[in-house]
Amino acid sequence: MSENSAPPRILSIAGSDSSGGAGIQADIKTITMLGGYAMTAITAVTAQNTRGVQGVEALPPQFVLAQVESCLSDIGADAIKIGMLGSPATARLLAERLDTFAGPIVFDPVMVATSGSVLADEDTIAGFAALMDIATIVTPNLPELEVLTSRTPIAGDEVYDAAAALAKRHGMQVLAKGGHSGDETQVIDRAVSPNGKLASFAHSRIETRHTHGTGCTLSAALATMLGYRQPLTHAIRIARAFTHAAIENAPGLGTGSGPLGHQAVRKLRPSEES
Repeated sequence: MSENSAPPRILSIAGSDSSGGAGIQADIKTITMLGGYAMTAITAVTAQNTRGVQGVEALPPQFVLAQVESCLSDIGADAIKIGMLGSPATARLLAERLDTFAGPIVFDPVMVATSGSVLADEDTIAGFAALMDIATIVTPNLPELEVLTSRTPIAGDEVYDAAAALAKRHGMQVLAKGGHSGDETQVIDRAVSPNGKLASFAHSRIETRHTHGTGCTLSAALATMLGYRQPLTHAIRIARAFTHAAIENAPGLGTGSGPLGHQAVRKLRPSEES
């Protein structure tokens, strides 16, 4: 992509984090730093900081859909990232509206904040199925993968088995993130296709408490790279490299799980390898 060409248009559908570390705020920072044009449809407003979530107000599902329509009917989008949903009705409406979307859709099945606060009830999680049916790729961490596949606990080779079953069930790619694996030396993420093909990605684990918004950052970076029309495996590599660099450059804010340092990461071009 040349400097003078139009940036990829990325629509983030997610919740707002008042402390700026996760959700819509992390997505905007990530998309912008990677050279994309960020648009938003806010599903919920949260009062939260590095110590936890103090309050959540879900927006009316029809208003969430109205935000999506405003963006797609005028500017359009090259890729969509979906994060926190806020309600099962929002999940259903989005699945219906985006079923005909021609570009890639990255779905981050947000259930619990990094602080441990619950961000999706059982009914909303049940509504994830319809979105996974239309998604290009879903990016669960291990606890989320356990919920989505009704398998617990998941460890070792079971991660591949669970991801492969989920991918086959919904006809999409699954990027099973290994940050919760308990491995003290490295993090292994596994990308699994509906036909069972596996690609693994590993990096050394960074010992830090500043991991607020890592899942949001990774999924937004992945959507941006797919918006550049990068091959999926390469898009995952760059998204992981960006997220890893943002963790390394965390500014050390807050007394709990602090935010990442998006602002310290220079643009990673689609041609760059991790």
